[in-house]
Amino acid sequence: MNKIIAIFALTLLVGCNTENVDTTPTNPTEEAMYFPPNDGNVVWETKSLSSLGWHSNAVQPLVDYLTLKNTKSFMILVNGRIVMEYYLNGHTATTPWYWASAGKTLTATVTGIAQDEGIININNKVSTYLGTGWTSAPLAKENMITCKHLLTMTSGLDDSLGDDVSPANLQYKADAGTRWAYHNVYVKLQDVIAQASGQTWTTYFNTKLHDKIGMTGGAWIQQDGLSVYWSTTRNMARFGLLALNKGKWNNTTVVSEIYFTDATNTSQNINLAYGYLWWLNGKTSYHLPQSQIQINGTLIPNAPSDMYAALGKNDQKIYVVPSKKMVVIRMGDAADSVNMALSSFDDVLWQKINALY
Repeated sequence: MNKIIAIFALTLLVGCNTENVDTTPTNPTEEAMYFPPNDGNVVWETKSLSSLGWHSNAVQPLVDYLTLKNTKSFMILVNGRIVMEYYLNGHTATTPWYWASAGKTLTATVTGIAQDEGIININNKVSTYLGTGWTSAPLAKENMITCKHLLTMTSGLDDSLGDDVSPANLQYKADAGTRWAYHNVYVKLQDVIAQASGQTWTTYFNTKLHDKIGMTGGAWIQQDGLSVYWSTTRNMARFGLLALNKGKWNNTTVVSEIYFTDATNTSQNINLAYGYLWWLNGKTSYHLPQSQIQINGTLIPNAPSDMYAALGKNDQKIYVVPSKKMVVIRMGDAADSVNMALSSFDDVLWQKINALY
């Protein structure tokens, strides 16, 4: 039988300060936002379901579904406080797991930080920072590609050639800005930032983002041509909380709200459900990875329309819902079959989450 560990059973394991549990009924939209201290994952205030007026009888069906669907961890934050935290299928609070493409949003955020500091401009061509020849596209076509095109998946480079981002594998398909295609070439932004800052990508990331929001451990792992971030669930939740607060952590601006607002709104007119490496709910149409077909309707019908999300292969999820002051985290193996970002699991999961309230 799968071992289920809920937040209220985690006191000894991760030192959660359950004395801070608030059971007073509140309106989440009026309650002050909470940020866990930047001392690792030791203290994190919690919030009871009853204080939110949520339905406790909906918890077990949700947990059963998560367990059945190969979930390793699941968290819900409201106003920064932990409402639910489960570790399933042998996973633990201290075990790192991969973010897959959900980690693209880390790169998008650090790109905004670099722009805020004036060391890059996303409207500049990529070759301003990397020099020419970083692709095998004709020079005139390569020089059309800006950093913003990498953020919005509109580089025009051929997405059918796999994840290798060596120049020989980055071939011209269409003019930049005219075609949306899910492509690993976004990772060149990490090289842009390293070049512009004079630091390694990891050093800049840790100094400007990781350390400022109290993330501990975590690592960028290079595998199969991909730069993949690994961390604990709570560290993923810290980033989700930063996203909920549009780039501000406690009273410190990590990335400007202007940039973060741009990042979480439609970034081009092809895939309306895509910002700067963030997926957007509530739009009238969307494209799926590896597809040029426009699908009418909203990305995840059962999810709140104002939700934006970091979605990764095999159902790694950060859902951010401003209207509910909510962050939802899911890590694990693929719920059903291997997928690149979105899957039918998202919609059914939100049906179960909706039943909570």
